[in-house]
Amino acid sequence: MNTLLEPLDDAELAELDLFLLERLGEEDEDHEDHEDDPGVFSISGLDGFLAALVSGPVLVEPSQWMAAVWGDYEPEWESESDFERVMALIMRHLNTLASTLKEAPAEYQPLFLDGEEDGEAFVVVDDWCEGYVRALALTTAQWQAGGAEVERLLAPIVAFSSATDWQAYELNEVELDHLSDLIAPNVREIHGYWLQQREAAPAAKKSPWDTARKR
Repeated sequence: MNTLLEPLDDAELAELDLFLLERLGEEDEDHEDHEDDPGVFSISGLDGFLAALVSGPVLVEPSQWMAAVWGDYEPEWESESDFERVMALIMRHLNTLASTLKEAPAEYQPLFLDGEEDGEAFVVVDDWCEGYVRALALTTAQWQAGGAEVERLLAPIVAFSSATDWQAYELNEVELDHLSDLIAPNVREIHGYWLQQREAAPAAKKSPWDTARKR
């Protein structure tokens, strides 16, 4: 098996999650109090970011999207092997998302966080949605070309992000749960929409993720 096509296991997801946060440094972990851009700082946010990348209208070069992942906190690599390790984990997760959304979309699920308040567990979708919206911003004009249909599909995702000042939380609990439940199926539809558009485009404009992969 090509190791870059192998899904991350739980330990590797946790490793990548820790790396994304620790690169901020202890003094900067309370990132919301700073004007600096922390980039993507959780595995959930990265999952959303990469899901948008592989689902969108055009290919975004790694040199562009990696800068968005790091924000103002590009890692200081201690060695070449450390760099290669982290990049391999990120690319494996990206390839897994691309493969799942294309070949087995019914199996796709966003990697949301679990939260707890007053002893009650709940699902946290904000980090994931922030990551997805961050990727949209890389090619805004191309996404907008999807018109009203793509805007409708994106609405639940954007509602749980800073792009709308977390508009979703103005809803009651039932409406909030319904909106969050729309995220996964809408992501599948968004991927399908742009896949169809890309397949109708000249070969030079297709994404490498449009090629079927062995899972």
